[in-house]
Amino acid sequence: MRLVFEAGHPGHTGHSAHTAQASAEAPETVMPTGSGGALHDRSMGELIRVANSLTDAQIEQVAEYQRRRGIRFGEAAVALKFASNDDVLWALSQQFHYPYAPEAIRHRNRELVVAADPFGDQAEVIRDLCSQIAMGIHQRGEPRSALSVVSHDVGDGKTFLASNLAVAFSQVGRRTLLIDADMRTPRLHDAFGLDAKVGLSAVLSGRTDVSAIQSVPDLPNLFVLPVGVVPPNPLELLQRSAFSLLISELVSKFDHVIVDTPALSRGGDLRVIAAHCGSAIVVGRKGHSKMSAMARLTEMVGSGRARVAGVVLNDH
Repeated sequence: MRLVFEAGHPGHTGHSAHTAQASAEAPETVMPTGSGGALHDRSMGELIRVANSLTDAQIEQVAEYQRRRGIRFGEAAVALKFASNDDVLWALSQQFHYPYAPEAIRHRNRELVVAADPFGDQAEVIRDLCSQIAMGIHQRGEPRSALSVVSHDVGDGKTFLASNLAVAFSQVGRRTLLIDADMRTPRLHDAFGLDAKVGLSAVLSGRTDVSAIQSVPDLPNLFVLPVGVVPPNPLELLQRSAFSLLISELVSKFDHVIVDTPALSRGGDLRVIAAHCGSAIVVGRKGHSKMSAMARLTEMVGSGRARVAGVVLNDH
């Protein structure tokens, strides 16, 4: 299986919230004031009413504007300045069961496009990639494996892809663990705003256990195991049996385990990581990565114990 992923810069989230709302929003039926029920059972109008404490008169004004212009309720509310694009995306996320934390995510890292703009173009590409990965490496009857994300050079978009794949899997209710195994230049704790004091390095050195795994605020099915303290001997730690045993334990506890790795140009860590994970996806950067280097990396990973799930070309 060969995967080709082409998306914009992580700082650009494809369609605006306004455009995403127009394409995904369900037809509007405004519920009466005081209607109960779970959030996902409520109409767009009721959700926006809750988010902005709108009055009956304001709701009727939005509905009248909607009828005159022939547009969606959310678009009308935004046009009348009774709601923001973020309010509309939040309402959509409730209706379609997608955890959404726009303010928190945007203040952390714009690379987390699937969390910040779950109905944008990039999120759609990532979800399609998730489905291809699930069909390719999680086939019935095969041993469960973790997915390592590998690249030849720093800056290829490896951490970007690993993070967004993890978010996307978690958004559909799958318990997902994202492991930062880049013990040379770790970034995941910053991306998700997590405590970096204890993590994988302490687990592998026997100074703590899997309690170092942290949940991600606002994304209830996503968990992250950061690196923790950067060790002086990362390759030695990864070669210990403790890493293999850890991966075996974690794949039995989570639906998906995704592992970020250091670039090959930083050392041979990724070969060890990929072998213990069992599966790997190779990432290159459009207009930057040399195809010969990607081919060698793919062959190197595939010649070990890891199954190559695909090759991704990332434009960022």
